[in-house]
Amino acid sequence: MKLKKFVAVILCTVTSSANAITEDPTLETIIVTGTRFEETYADKPLNVSVITRESINNSSARTIPELLSQQAGISTRDLYGNNAALATVDLRGFGANAGQNTLILLDGRRITNADLSGVQWSAIPFASIERIEIMRGSGAVLYGDGATNGVINIITKSPTQAGTTGQVRVKAGSYGTSEVQANANYFSGTAGIDFTASQFVSDGYRANNRNEQTNVQANSRWKLDTGELALKVGIDRQDIRLPGARLVQPSAGINLVATDPRGTATPLDYSSRDGNQVALEWRQRFSGADVNVGVARRTKNQKSYFDFNGFPNYRDSDLNVTSLTPRIKVPHSLGGDSTLVAGIDVYRWNFDLHTSNAAVNIGQPINQISMNQQNSAWYLQNTTHLSKATSLLAGVRNERIFINANDIYNAAAPGAAFGSAAAPDSFKASKNAYELSLRHQLDSGVSLNGKIGRGFRFANIDEIYESSPAFTNQFQFLRPQTSENMEVSVEQRIRDGNWRTTLFNNKVHNEIHLDPFTTGIGNTNLPPSRRRGLELDGKWQVLSQLSLNAAYTYIDAKFLSGVLAGGAFTQPNVNIAGKKVPLVLSHKLNLGAAWAINEQTLLNSSVTYVDSQFMDNDEANTLGTKIPSYTVADIKLIHKTGPWQLSTSVNNLFDRKYFNYAVSSQFIPGKYNAYPLPGRTLFISVNYQR
Repeated sequence: MKLKKFVAVILCTVTSSANAITEDPTLETIIVTGTRFEETYADKPLNVSVITRESINNSSARTIPELLSQQAGISTRDLYGNNAALATVDLRGFGANAGQNTLILLDGRRITNADLSGVQWSAIPFASIERIEIMRGSGAVLYGDGATNGVINIITKSPTQAGTTGQVRVKAGSYGTSEVQANANYFSGTAGIDFTASQFVSDGYRANNRNEQTNVQANSRWKLDTGELALKVGIDRQDIRLPGARLVQPSAGINLVATDPRGTATPLDYSSRDGNQVALEWRQRFSGADVNVGVARRTKNQKSYFDFNGFPNYRDSDLNVTSLTPRIKVPHSLGGDSTLVAGIDVYRWNFDLHTSNAAVNIGQPINQISMNQQNSAWYLQNTTHLSKATSLLAGVRNERIFINANDIYNAAAPGAAFGSAAAPDSFKASKNAYELSLRHQLDSGVSLNGKIGRGFRFANIDEIYESSPAFTNQFQFLRPQTSENMEVSVEQRIRDGNWRTTLFNNKVHNEIHLDPFTTGIGNTNLPPSRRRGLELDGKWQVLSQLSLNAAYTYIDAKFLSGVLAGGAFTQPNVNIAGKKVPLVLSHKLNLGAAWAINEQTLLNSSVTYVDSQFMDNDEANTLGTKIPSYTVADIKLIHKTGPWQLSTSVNNLFDRKYFNYAVSSQFIPGKYNAYPLPGRTLFISVNYQR
């Protein structure tokens, strides 16, 4: 009944215009992969934003999360501010659980892992990126698990589009930062390769926060008569020191955020990460139908050490995933001018974790945990042009998950005096997703969009292996999470700019959540919650030399009902009905300006305001301390002369002291741990391209 009412309302609205104009031929054509095939955006019932390569090059953002945070509906959290190490992107207000509810893709393949290690943003050099597509409120049908509030797809450069080019960029800046990126592209007309390599080194803003990152990527293409064969290879390595949090406790006269923000409480902690990926993709056209078959393999080895005040923990883990993703796009005339996309996704994850009290003892591990996970799905998505002005999209997906888990405990291993083994266990579940969206373009060029849908998420590997209330290891299989989404948007693209307004509502059931106290070190399904809000964004070419852009986000994220049971290490029976979700800001505003001083020189500036938010661990909103609001400003000056480009950027221009992640104590008033972010930073870069 709700579905019929929704469609009826949208149809009544759009029929106010009898005829629609075609898109202005003077406007730039936007290509997106919102249907898992490259298509023009103009007539697709999707809420998509595209960050172009030109915008990326001109932006003062230092990392992909910083770049994304300038968009409507997106906020970020960064623990250290050092090349996006341990940074999280939050689309439409999921707070502490954002990393697993915003699906991140690289060339259409998921790089959101089946653990809590997070996306390795710094493994994707800016020099390799062609564009970034942000698909809000959609993606569960095409991509499934974890696409709760949308999908961010990072598209790398294709050698068949770039021609024969080469460039080298050298960058240096504050906190001992240096970076070299090299990119070369060759295309013969039938075959080509794009190669990117980068090296990043920084001491970081904090003590014990040195970060070293190396990346190598190669993208090869071979043109066929009516198709293409692509081979992509990537290697990345990161070594990073971990400075931990800064303690604030007024009752003890401690405020390290103010007195020693750059210090460290964990001088011995560190982590390393090695990743490899290879993907083979074949595209072919058969009598109007497009076929795409992709096979990929990605591996990650991660080592980490945490001292824990004399109770050390060393972890060595391997996560491997193999995927097969065949799909087809078929035009047909059933119901009108239509296109059907159908596909299958098969993912095989293998996870192995060895734990010890020191790196030298890892050959005799305390625990050996192994898990095998299989995700299998099919999906159908149909787009029908009901008229030249109106298009309707409908899709459905079914996904199944199966996990086998095992744990071996060695009581004779060094440091194993108080350990235990989890009993072998298995889990299987199945979930459906759907989407129905409608788009209508008025004579004025204004487009109206309406959408409803359902998404889901399964618990990942790190959310399964945890501790019982007696602190014995066990596999905890949680109920799958589901979400019901609805949104309405209005947008317009004109010669001098574009604008978009979106209202959205998202109800979440059985939200999967890390609960670090209630059941030892465990996880739980949260009571029902709701995210609803408003997104405004636009760009205006005020003068031929001056353009302005703005993005505003309002989010109201609340628990609808429920009580957190609590336990021995937290407050018991906490009523959270009507309380705000922690780590979700209510207001965020981004303003930007680009001034072309002359043909060779551009000045780009941006200002970001972020509202206050409740700290992690404050679901009851009663702990009395919030993460303070803050405003930061960035500028970048670019000058081009021949094949050379010189640029200078200043981030956090006014040297604001701020942080965007903190966790609060439930027992000592005002006590919390925070992660201060860098003050004013200066960077200078030289780029040569031919």
